[in-house]
Amino acid sequence: MIAVIRYGAGNVRSVVSALRRLGADGVLTDDPEVVLGADKVIFPGVGEASSAMAALREKGLIEAIRSIERPFLGICLGMQLMCESSEEGDTECIGSIPVPVLRFPSGRGFKIPHMGWNQIGQTKGTLYGGGMDGSYMYFVHSYYVPLCSYTSAVAEYDGIEFSASLEKDNLMLTQFHPEKSGDEGEKVLRAFLEA
Repeated sequence: MIAVIRYGAGNVRSVVSALRRLGADGVLTDDPEVVLGADKVIFPGVGEASSAMAALREKGLIEAIRSIERPFLGICLGMQLMCESSEEGDTECIGSIPVPVLRFPSGRGFKIPHMGWNQIGQTKGTLYGGGMDGSYMYFVHSYYVPLCSYTSAVAEYDGIEFSASLEKDNLMLTQFHPEKSGDEGEKVLRAFLEA
């Protein structure tokens, strides 16, 4: 069973729909016991960091998420919340990835949020098989994770290279939305399902 964590952040239903297209069933849940008992866990999200952390705290999900040892996919806000902190609302996050989340600087000529299709490169790790350099993925975000030792794919926006994905142990985290990234995104989701 694949648990898709429901915590008030947007975009959970499109993830469940994408799983169904791939022949997998995702169960939307905010029950920590269901999350801990799942074979795989997906932590999607579109929203604001501090209110998302408050919702996770209220539902008792933070410790459950920290203790998951099975394959875990965090998407967009779900990736950022796995980091140590976010400049969005000066938020303390879950802390599984010891890196801060930063805001794209304004006034450099590019629109914020970074929204639309962008290429990824320097791909490595579980989600990319033999590599997917040059693949286009769909992004929507105003905050980013800087390059670090956990970076498993790189993208660039407004002259800033950032982590398009991270990987650490059982954690596979994407800043882009694989469920909205067409055939290339389906490859990423399929790789997670096979992990």
